[in-house]
Formats: sequence, structure tokens, C-alpha cells
Amino acid sequence: MPTSRDSDRLPSLVVLRGPSCSGKTTTALAIRQAVGRGVAVVQQDVIRRELLRERDLPGALNIDLIAMIVTRCLAGGYDVILEGILDASRYGTMLRSLIAAHPGPAHVYYFHLPFEETVRRHAAKPDADGYGERDLAEWYVPNDVLGVSGERIIESTEAQQDVVTRVVSEALPRGLESAIDRSG
Repeated sequence: MPTSRDSDRLPSLVVLRGPSCSGKTTTALAIRQAVGRGVAVVQQDVIRRELLRERDLPGALNIDLIAMIVTRCLAGGYDVILEGILDASRYGTMLRSLIAAHPGPAHVYYFHLPFEETVRRHAAKPDADGYGERDLAEWYVPNDVLGVSGERIIESTEAQQDVVTRVVSEALPRGLESAIDRSG
């Protein structure tokens, strides 16, 4: 269904997955800033940890709730960026179903970082005391790609702004136009 903002275009679904401290949230928020209104950012951590205060277990309520929120935002004409660790063993079925059911474009990105890099990035965070290396190790799943068609890998060596520009140009081209309009 076309959006109210751009009647000839279906909304995009963008999924940003990867280990803790890989830059998913920062990237999602920077993309929304670059694109402007009309982009919903759905954060796994906000739904699971803040809204529900739920452990990340198979079949937990947050999995269905994430799917419902994403589906409703897409139906409302919003481009959606879903971001989180979204471990394929627990979230893979839901993610594949969302992608398959979405009539518009879907773009999946996996942030590929070695464990040591996630630890280094975590130590640089202002709230690094909230959890530690043991938690990071428990959450870390190496090469946890979803295995869907067109899934793209983001390497740890890619600069943050380059990642934002890449995702906007590949997944939200109207956002590139909006950013150019605002700067010119």
C-alpha cells in the first residue's frame, strides 16, 4: 500500500542485526536523522528490556510484539528500521515471516564484528558499567547471518557515516533526496 508521503512507493523495511555494541542503534538513529519524518525505528532493546523487562528467551512476548509493531508501522506508511541483536535462533522465523509478508522492499544488514571489537566498543560507551564482558560473551553469536536473499554484511572497518550513507542509498533512496533538498 502506498504511503501518504509518496503515493507511488511502498514503505521499506530495513533490518539491522548484529552483536551488541556493533553500531546498530547509532546507525538506525542517524539514518532517521538523515531521512527525516516518516521513518519508524523499532529497537529490540527498548521493547524487550525497557517496555517488558523480559529475558531474551525463545518464544518470549517481545518477539511477537516486535512483529506487530513493525507490521503496523509499515501498514501506516512508515519506512521501518528494525534494529537489535535479533539472534537468528530466536528471531529468525519472525524476521523471515516479516520479510516474506512485506509487499515492499526489504533490506537486511548484518554487522559483522569479532568479539574483541564488541568488547573494545563497549568499553568506550558512557554507560559501560551497565553490563560487562561476560554478558557480551553470552550474547555473542559469531556469523549470525539470517541467510535471506540480498542480506548485506557491514564490516567493522566501515566508518559510521559511510554505513549510514550506504543504507540510505540502498534502502531509503527517498531519504537521500530529502537530505539533498535540506542541504541545498
